[in-house]
Amino acid sequence: MLWTETLRVALSSLRANKLRSFLTMLGIVIGIGAVIAMIALGDGAQRSVQDRIAALGTTLLQVDATRMSQNGVRLTTYHRITTRDADLLRDSADALLEVQAQEDQNQQVTFQRYNANIRILGTTANYPLVHKYDVDVGRFFTTREDTAGRRVAVLGSAVLDALGLTDPLAVLGQTIRIRGIAFQVIGILKSKGSASSFENPDEQILIPYNAARFRVFGSPYLGDIFVLARDEASIPLAMAEIQTWMRRSHRLRAGQPDDFRIRSQSDFLATMGETSQVFTALLAGIASVSLLVGGIGIMNIMLVSVTERTREIGIRKALGATRRTILLQFLLEAVTLCVAGGLGGVAIGIGAARVLQHAFAWNTAVAPSSIGVAVGFAALIGILFGVWPARRAAALDPIVALRYE
Repeated sequence: MLWTETLRVALSSLRANKLRSFLTMLGIVIGIGAVIAMIALGDGAQRSVQDRIAALGTTLLQVDATRMSQNGVRLTTYHRITTRDADLLRDSADALLEVQAQEDQNQQVTFQRYNANIRILGTTANYPLVHKYDVDVGRFFTTREDTAGRRVAVLGSAVLDALGLTDPLAVLGQTIRIRGIAFQVIGILKSKGSASSFENPDEQILIPYNAARFRVFGSPYLGDIFVLARDEASIPLAMAEIQTWMRRSHRLRAGQPDDFRIRSQSDFLATMGETSQVFTALLAGIASVSLLVGGIGIMNIMLVSVTERTREIGIRKALGATRRTILLQFLLEAVTLCVAGGLGGVAIGIGAARVLQHAFAWNTAVAPSSIGVAVGFAALIGILFGVWPARRAAALDPIVALRYE
């Protein structure tokens, strides 16, 4: 009965000053809304990266060269990866299902009157199998075409816009020029979607590695070797085999460090997960500053309210209200303001996340747990910043309060 009556009195006091109550809640509303929106943005980015990496397959491994260090000095020259390494892995490692070599560079591409700088990827014919790509229109080049160094090209879906094309069928069989060298378009890949704002896997042109090596890049080196393990259980064995054969290919003696690195999708997930968590925590921390400001505003208004209602407090105490009742009333007022502001902030935060998603095509994800934490945190702010004004009201002497003008 005490709680019900005290809550009714607290709500009546808030309704008596609607505008002041609304302005007081506004800081909490903005703070909670900003926190919800920022966490949704960070979680959405992390989920997008996870989906993108998962789409590549959990058994995909990447091998690339690393710079060597000597006496703490990072060397500018290092052992490069070559087709010999890829051939050795393909022929000797038993735990590997597929081995796909590639090298990429940005080159000028021209088609009719259009000119664009596009990523050119020289790769082997098993690229769609290893990276789980599907051909939308036309076909992918074959191993025979790669071996012969045929000048054929498969376009990523986003390349069409860069070359001023709208109809994929219209470009099939047409000639594009990469670094001034003519290539015939034989296929268009289905869209994969961008995993980040830095690189879009659809903005690339794939050509046979031998054509890229001898006609476009003029380099015998590979950028990466991608490997498919037979299954997730055989990944440790596959990595051990890769290390053994790569060290043998590079003639590394016992005790010498590897001049290459092997990365799995779990490594990418862990790295991106840590980055996203730091990013989300930073955004939420910045947004939480407004919550602190809102809490200080709550305390300030409650202190003003105690001063304004000193005579009312004296009358209530004279009629038998205990210190506990007065303390509870003012504490409930502060908590009610914060919780109401928290609920309003949640609605604004969800709305802001949806606006960011639809207006700017950003990935957002509002987790139910973040809503519960936000409301709970708002209530905690009400308690923390409402205790002092409530204790001050409860400590008033009734005789002094009755004399207050």
